[in-house]
Amino acid sequence: MNELKRPVTEVAAGILLDSDGRYLLGQRPEGKPYAGFWEIPGGKIEIGETVFTALKRELHEELGIEIKSSQELMVLEHDYPHAYVRLHVSVIRLWSGTPRGCEGQQLSWQVISAEGPSVGPLLPAAWPMLNKLKEFLA
Repeated sequence: MNELKRPVTEVAAGILLDSDGRYLLGQRPEGKPYAGFWEIPGGKIEIGETVFTALKRELHEELGIEIKSSQELMVLEHDYPHAYVRLHVSVIRLWSGTPRGCEGQQLSWQVISAEGPSVGPLLPAAWPMLNKLKEFLA
């Protein structure tokens, strides 16, 4: 938990699952903390937004898609050097459009496996999300 009493940044993260059971990762672009690391798409929840509203906005901005619904998977906190984040993680199965890297980021569809993703490095907070996803889909 947040023992240093740092400000908490609320973040909505969306695990897109396609009809083949693959999930989508995006690579953080240059100029952002952890540039080059792979992550679950999403972003900060703005004041007055719900998790779903933030997901809709962030995934439209990042991936150019319109999500139709989401299902909460978990909430977790992670203390990064640049920010203390509370991640509201949702699974998304219904969207329109084809995900693309609207911010210049690379995307990769991944198969759920014991070894983890075939791309890396992965942001540290993404590991518990993927482990929970495995449990959720088992």
